Amino acid sequence: MIEIGRLTKVHGLKGELNFVFTNDVWDEVEADYLIVETDGLLVPFFLEEYRFKNDEEAFVKFKRIDNDRQACELTGCAVYIERRQLPANYLEKKAAEGDISIDLYIGYTIQADGATIGVIDDVDDSTANVLFSVATPTGGNLIIPASDDYIVEINDEQKLMVMHLPEGLLDLD
Repeated sequence: MIEIGRLTKVHGLKGELNFVFTNDVWDEVEADYLIVETDGLLVPFFLEEYRFKNDEEAFVKFKRIDNDRQACELTGCAVYIERRQLPANYLEKKAAEGDISIDLYIGYTIQADGATIGVIDDVDDSTANVLFSVATPTGGNLIIPASDDYIVEINDEQKLMVMHLPEGLLDLD
């Protein structure tokens, strides 16, 4: 899942909500539904209609949300899309623009020097040195710097990241 925004307030009496984007992918996705996190659960809500208010907000109307009382229950909720809803070239395009959220690589397999290292299961971007947490095939976990200097190739279709890592990095505990 990729968080793309938040439902901030009710708009009108017929169940319409104000949706503020935190990720510009919304402009590029043709989705029949959005995932809303409500009461700790990720729930799909099918779109009835939407219209853009400006570059950062839209009004959305979900099917079966027909009044302001029902809509009010969704205010403050985070909104997501599934990664598979991303356009085929979205990650490449964002990387080329230098405008990409590094957490989009969660789920990618890392290969280094011809061997599969593991799958990225988390990204720590709390410091200047962004780190991938990688679950290894043996059940272990590695921390690998998410540095452009180490990334050789990214294949979004195969969800594969090829890296050239410094000697000894994978031996660190």
